[in-house]
Amino acid sequence: MNFAGLLQSLRRSLLRIEGTLLQSAVFDTHLAPALALNGPRLQQEEYLDEEQQSPEQQPPGGGILDGIMWMAVPKKRRSIEINRTRRRAVEKLIKVKDNVEPCLECGHLKQKHVLCGFCYEKVRRETALIRIQIKAMEGGPLKAPATETVVFYEGEVAGDKDKDKRIVERARKRPAWFS
Repeated sequence: MNFAGLLQSLRRSLLRIEGTLLQSAVFDTHLAPALALNGPRLQQEEYLDEEQQSPEQQPPGGGILDGIMWMAVPKKRRSIEINRTRRRAVEKLIKVKDNVEPCLECGHLKQKHVLCGFCYEKVRRETALIRIQIKAMEGGPLKAPATETVVFYEGEVAGDKDKDKRIVERARKRPAWFS
């Protein structure tokens, strides 16, 4: 008898012993380790060698490890150098921005092609005050005329081109950033 045949015979004997022990102890035939999921088999054995037993002769439920779903495991351990090289790759480093300049109005740093956040907040507050004044003048949002709105600040005078437009006057000097 060759070595492969001896191993096959030993495997069949252990499966038979396992099945009889499970039947005599009146346990469920699909036992699994505590952290594994007990579920249906993923693959059924459809082929039998000449040396294997027929399905009727094998113990019910197969082996203990048949109900476990096996996961992929790396074949070799990654070294510390390889792990650090992968984590500190050039693509993962923070890029240095070279398109940063100070805002011409307030002096805060901003990107060249982006509106300054501090200036935008000032414009938003001023616009909100203008909207509140328009709402007080007209009495509600549904009574607004369908004409263009012009905002005049202290010291500004309406011209001939502004006579058919809605005029909002603000009692303060025009901000340099609000043009």
